[in-house]
Amino acid sequence: MSEVKKTVSLVLGSGGARGLAHIGVIRELLARGYDIRAISGSSMGAVVGGIHAAGGLDAYEQWVTGLVQSDVFRLLDWTFSGGGLIRGTLLMTRLRELIGDCDIESLPLDFTAVAVDIERGREVWFTDGPLFEAMRASMAIPSIFTPHAYRGRTLVDGGLLNPVPVAPTQRTLTDLTVVVDLNGESVEPPPLQKLPAEVSPGLLARLRGYLPGGNGDAKPVETGLAMSDVLMRSLETMQAAITRQHLAVFWPDVVISVPKNTCQFHEFHLAAPLIDYGRRLAAAALDAAENERARHNGHTPLRTDRAQQ
Repeated sequence: MSEVKKTVSLVLGSGGARGLAHIGVIRELLARGYDIRAISGSSMGAVVGGIHAAGGLDAYEQWVTGLVQSDVFRLLDWTFSGGGLIRGTLLMTRLRELIGDCDIESLPLDFTAVAVDIERGREVWFTDGPLFEAMRASMAIPSIFTPHAYRGRTLVDGGLLNPVPVAPTQRTLTDLTVVVDLNGESVEPPPLQKLPAEVSPGLLARLRGYLPGGNGDAKPVETGLAMSDVLMRSLETMQAAITRQHLAVFWPDVVISVPKNTCQFHEFHLAAPLIDYGRRLAAAALDAAENERARHNGHTPLRTDRAQQ
């Protein structure tokens, strides 16, 4: 008699390109026979979670692992108005081509994308309506992507107030709540060996040229940091503090922590190593959780061997 699958509520955090590690986590959960019944995500967590819920993860992974740094740059539609540097229209159009349009309420699992109403200063949970509208709202990193006007609101990145949105998953009864935190403590040496740089300047260097008073060489004398570096590190610091508070309140069953120095927010060309790293982190965390559960309950873990990596 086969063992009943363990059901999971999956919380996917915000953190730019580090969110590609979410793909590896999902792969590891599915390889072990876990049944993902609910997903809640902020920013990149909402994007990857929504794509998986819509059945498009294979197509998305194949596409994103083929990107090089110059491909990433070509997907960005620059603007000098609207409260951000990038409109995001090109990116969302490409994702629609890969995945196809759908409504959240038609998805086969409970899905919530979390954004922030910047005018009211409050979270907004999207549990119905067009999936790509919710994803675009949730990923609107302040000052980088333009805010998304939707349903009479001006919406920005959900990670601003809730980088690990556990609460939306509590309406779904499952065996485990698994959280993927993309703002974990930095480790030395950094987890990934960076790929060789391309001849063209990197995205972050180009961003410096667009930010007010910024150029590729200008750095504050006091810190040695460019304005774009200060912006992203400030967001990461804030999100890490909020994450600690949320995890202390909700006590999820499994927390998979991705160090914040794994990569920079724009390094989507590192998709393959990021996905592999996410899977390895998930394997270690799930092994520990399964073994602990077996010791306390006297049951054989669902699976103690790691999936082929």
